[in-house]
Amino acid sequence: MPATAGSSQGASRALLARGGSGAGRVQVRRDGDSRKLGEILAEQIENEIISSGWPVGAVLGSEAELIERYGVSRAVFREAMKIVNHHRVAEMRRGPGGGLVVIEPDLNAVIRAVALHLEFARIGPGQVHETRQALEVECARVAAERIDPSGVERLQRLLAIEEESILATRRRGRERGHLASQDFHLLLAELTGNPAMHLFVRTICLVLADQTTPVPSLEQAARDVHLAHAGIAEAVIAGDADRAQRRMLRHLQAVAEYEFSPQPPHQRWGGITGRPVH
Repeated sequence: MPATAGSSQGASRALLARGGSGAGRVQVRRDGDSRKLGEILAEQIENEIISSGWPVGAVLGSEAELIERYGVSRAVFREAMKIVNHHRVAEMRRGPGGGLVVIEPDLNAVIRAVALHLEFARIGPGQVHETRQALEVECARVAAERIDPSGVERLQRLLAIEEESILATRRRGRERGHLASQDFHLLLAELTGNPAMHLFVRTICLVLADQTTPVPSLEQAARDVHLAHAGIAEAVIAGDADRAQRRMLRHLQAVAEYEFSPQPPHQRWGGITGRPVH
């Protein structure tokens, strides 16, 4: 778990104590590594930040102090800083109190990078849908087993406004990579209590959002989506893991059938999201 802001100052001292300007140089180890020294230094700095509990806000030292600490040239150090900044681990800040500052990673940037790699690797929508089914059916099971009163309330609040949220996208548009119909899936993944499940569902939703086939009737889609989601939620809230899995599987199969049908969108209708199954 990342360190709190209140502990960042102590974390800064702890990092510097392992090799700050007053403690002598820290060797940047190569050990036969063929990478550039800047890449090795970047990884070493990132590992030190991780081992210190990722103290967001901690200032690890000025450029001059850190060059002295690691015993590298300014060119190598700046190359390392580009990498560390690109990974959203730390950044150099100018002015009073500046230096190398530990920052909070940008999760959206991470997800976008994964999505781009899937595109580069020619991983098709069908393969992503198959992965989604395996993951989200398991999410439904885990959520049903772990649901608590707070989770029940959050599901009910979302469902109460879901149809209107979907219809509202026609008026205001939507953010790139976001569909209101996916909010239920993201919440269910969050309710598993497993951050990895939530992260992977978010990634898949982002990938699929830009590949979705437009529906001929947003009103009917909103009703169908809501009906399917309400059925899944009913099983989850009841703690019926088997039923929640069956309903989620049928829902996702119906979505895939719609997306990959050879017919034009206006001829595909017939339960885009699937009806609840028992």
